[in-house]
Amino acid sequence: MKKITLLFSLLFTFSLFSQQEDAWLFLKDKPNAATFLANPLTMLSQRAIDRRNNQNIDLELSDVPIDENYYNQLKNEGNIVVLGKSKWLNAIHIQGTKTNIEAVFSSLSFINKIKFANKSFNNLANKSIKKANHYNKFKTSQSTFNYGSTSNQIKILKGDYLHAQGLTGEGQMIAVIDAGFPNVDVLPAFQRLRGHQKILGGYDFVERNTNFYSGNNHGTNVLSTIGGYLENEFVGTAPNASFYLFRTENAAVEVPLEETLWVEAAERADSLGVDIINTSLGYSTFDNPNYNYAYSDMDGKTAFITRGAEIAANKGILVVNSAGNSGNDLWKYITAPADAPSVITVGAVDSKGNIASFSSFGPTADGRVKPEILAQGVNAAVISHSNGAIISSNGTSFSSPIMAGLIACLNQHKGFILKSARNQSFKDSHNFNEFLKKAVYESADRFSNPEAQFGYGIPNFELAFNNYVASLSIEENLLEIVKITPNPISTTFKIEGIQSNFKNYTLQIFDLLGKQVFQQKQIFSDDLNISFLENGIYFLRISKGNQYKTIKIIKN
Repeated sequence: MKKITLLFSLLFTFSLFSQQEDAWLFLKDKPNAATFLANPLTMLSQRAIDRRNNQNIDLELSDVPIDENYYNQLKNEGNIVVLGKSKWLNAIHIQGTKTNIEAVFSSLSFINKIKFANKSFNNLANKSIKKANHYNKFKTSQSTFNYGSTSNQIKILKGDYLHAQGLTGEGQMIAVIDAGFPNVDVLPAFQRLRGHQKILGGYDFVERNTNFYSGNNHGTNVLSTIGGYLENEFVGTAPNASFYLFRTENAAVEVPLEETLWVEAAERADSLGVDIINTSLGYSTFDNPNYNYAYSDMDGKTAFITRGAEIAANKGILVVNSAGNSGNDLWKYITAPADAPSVITVGAVDSKGNIASFSSFGPTADGRVKPEILAQGVNAAVISHSNGAIISSNGTSFSSPIMAGLIACLNQHKGFILKSARNQSFKDSHNFNEFLKKAVYESADRFSNPEAQFGYGIPNFELAFNNYVASLSIEENLLEIVKITPNPISTTFKIEGIQSNFKNYTLQIFDLLGKQVFQQKQIFSDDLNISFLENGIYFLRISKGNQYKTIKIIKN
């Protein structure tokens, strides 16, 4: 009996150390950073640089590619496989046995730290919560629609008002990151996009090839709600927008690599200069339960994909994400990356504005309102990938792109503002994305009383548009001249341009995750001391009522 027990123990130990594991290796530095930063067009397109400049967003170390020598050294390691990488997080996704991964970590000096996807290796609590099998995550109910099928899902949000203002997404680039786009290259509903060269390109990160018209049909359905068009029958929410199509989700499995591929796609989208990312994906459980996230991980800073999504937003991209369809499950909460602070997370309602029971709940683990807003996700009109027919489908997978299209239409107005702005200081003083999100959230029907499943509720884009335009005008008149000196800040700084009548304004400082780290109710021109803050990037906000100005500051 002892021999049998010993044999079992040895077999278990052998299995444990021979099992293939996923891990992220975080690198120490980027040796050639200065060269890249001095030549930004080697990293980003001119459109991406223009988007940064228009929003007063500086180039950073995170924009620099992963060092090629480091990457090649890892590729040449015989006992591991390199699967992906992220320049934003300076991380390389690898797979191998636990023993071999730790050996690589120990032998290569340029690796700063290692994080296993297997939570048990990181000594983290692993609370496996049962939920619907992920193989059914794209399952939908379908029926045929008649003429005017998209009317309700647009009008319930007053999106028709934006279209009447000539805001149809023209000039906006939207990246759709999803599970595949079969038949988008042949279906009549996408002929308008193809004929006007509105599909700018794409990539299949799962198969590592340029055939992005493949994979699961989920992405085709999602795209149709934004850019689909059949005359007198079907109109997407942003019919004149342009698109990049990226496949990162392998529908047959649920593995940590999909998180890395999503971040790679977001980095590609950023480099191409996209304005909006829509992603109707979410991650909490995996094929290997040791990789599962717990609700406590939905804190906006833990999941790899969440961290990447937050960086995307900080690069000036409006990131829109589905809340998830777990409202009826034991795991009822949003999933990553919907928990990211700067991501616009969208839940689902029916055609009459009633909450969909399947729509995932907030708040985040750290108490933030999620989802923020709602759109139709019950019997939403979409285009079938198989025959091009108009069908109905259920899920926050569709409420998210419906919303993303209208976000793009509202964001189109920013282009008008930038073209007509009188001087560069006007452009530099405006955080347009924050204005836009604020206007949309405040237009929602539950803004004054958000709830766990509703968030702020159903937005009204007519009201949002008028508030957006008004808020830009107010700040231009009162806060345009305000500046911070010095910046970067070592210990103290002054607010220049503040007059005596600004005493009633509030000053707040937020970190990159949106957490308030400083507040002062009365503003004076005396030196303000922030020596207690750690070095890094922060956002300083000066506000009174609906007037505010946000300035990025650097503490060093």
